[in-house]
Amino acid sequence: MTILNYNKTFFLKSISNISDIKIENGIEIAFVGYSNSGKSSAINALTNQKKLARFSKIPGRTQLINFFQVTSNFRIVDLPGYGYSKAPVLIKIKWQNMIHSYLTTSKALKGLVLLMDIRYPLKIFDEDIIRMSFDYKIPILLLLTKCDKFTINNQKIQFQKVHKKLEKFSNEFHIQLFSSLKKVGIKELKSKLNFWYKKYH
Repeated sequence: MTILNYNKTFFLKSISNISDIKIENGIEIAFVGYSNSGKSSAINALTNQKKLARFSKIPGRTQLINFFQVTSNFRIVDLPGYGYSKAPVLIKIKWQNMIHSYLTTSKALKGLVLLMDIRYPLKIFDEDIIRMSFDYKIPILLLLTKCDKFTINNQKIQFQKVHKKLEKFSNEFHIQLFSSLKKVGIKELKSKLNFWYKKYH
């Protein structure tokens, strides 16, 4: 049995067009979310590497699809952040098309991690991604990021609100509180990725 050591994850490549994807074998788990939802920070926390996925205080910095190698046949995919209001319209359309094309055509994609700032969950594009995951039968984990911004009690309240709203989609989802800063939810994230890897390996 392969033991996944996320600390040894390394950057593999970046692509700007779906047509540039040449790898169809193996297992990929994609991270997706609004700009500044904490995708890069989550990947860095998962791998215990501060600079693996570069992040910026400027939303919309991730403009490419970035691939990270965990093992020879297991990759983490960082999709462009969506919803950045200051990005030119054509650029936003390109990002959205890239995300849609990857999620609907990738043969290697076996799981999806949707990151939402706990303060502003379930925006319109988040709901689009959730619908797409159910339509295309992509297993999904929802991370409520930056939970350290709330008290423990308010975290629970927000968690229940999100859970109730998601019932209109399906009962087949899992929600996890997450904070890269306070190291909350990292163990649970690893557990879900390990489960997907073992299931499809």
